[in-house]
Amino acid sequence: MGRPATRGALLLAAAAGTVLVAGQSAPAVAAAHGPARPGNPTGDEPDTPQGGKAPLHGPGGTPGGLARPGTGVEVRRTTRAAIIKRAKKWVAAQVPYSMSAYWSDGYRQDCSGFVSMAWNLPGNEWTGSLDTFGVRISRDQLQPGDMLLFHNPADPEKGSHVVLFGGWADYTHTYYLAYEQTRPHTRRQSTPYAYWSNSDHYVPYRYKGLPEGASGAGASASSAKATGYPGLSAFGPGADNTYVTQLGRLLVERGAGRFYPTGPGPRWSDTDRKATQTFQQAQGWKGADADGLPGPGTWRRLFS
Repeated sequence: MGRPATRGALLLAAAAGTVLVAGQSAPAVAAAHGPARPGNPTGDEPDTPQGGKAPLHGPGGTPGGLARPGTGVEVRRTTRAAIIKRAKKWVAAQVPYSMSAYWSDGYRQDCSGFVSMAWNLPGNEWTGSLDTFGVRISRDQLQPGDMLLFHNPADPEKGSHVVLFGGWADYTHTYYLAYEQTRPHTRRQSTPYAYWSNSDHYVPYRYKGLPEGASGAGASASSAKATGYPGLSAFGPGADNTYVTQLGRLLVERGAGRFYPTGPGPRWSDTDRKATQTFQQAQGWKGADADGLPGPGTWRRLFS
């Protein structure tokens, strides 16, 4: 499976160049044993109706004209420390929950307005649009400032919710610190992963405006030190791990972007198989060496 070839077609694309990593101090995550776990999940389940996309609002509660919904995605640069600092301001101020009121900074006082504020977005988004400002990541990639998003398209005001990830609350990584806007006001609380209810529907995202390298989502996969081949068991049907994500990013760097319209993810799919097979065939490999499963030869070639 994927032996090095002495002759064959060139790689789909040249290896990516050096990526400059912006240095930044990430906010400290929670202590290993963190806050005490709440004992009554139903008592902490929020009721979170939300408004739609809207511009920022001025002091008088009227649209400030700083942004108009539907005019495209503007990604402002920020850092993890800045995201958490902005979130903490609302926690300290105990901003009351409202789907129609706007805080003094112009953001709507609901769950999606809170994340729009923390990510310093140019307008008020909602759970149906926040994902356009982020890159999907896996659970083990979560860092402070990322978001966990659940959008219920069938009934957006039923269950839809979004929270900011503030760091793991215990060493088992089963509870984390959630910054969220919910009734009666903004809170920071130890929360079971991914949430009290609808846990399987929450998706982790990383803001696109974080510096490359510091965000972990936009960095070049091949610019990092090559990791050892994890073994064939890390790939194929049923696999769900970071090696699958790393494989997808390496393939995208070499021209396989058309296979990943929504970006590589940790769960193995037929997309990964087809992209891997195309790469193998581009090396001139055939038969078992181009079966779409990355063997050690394919893995080494992707990092070369």
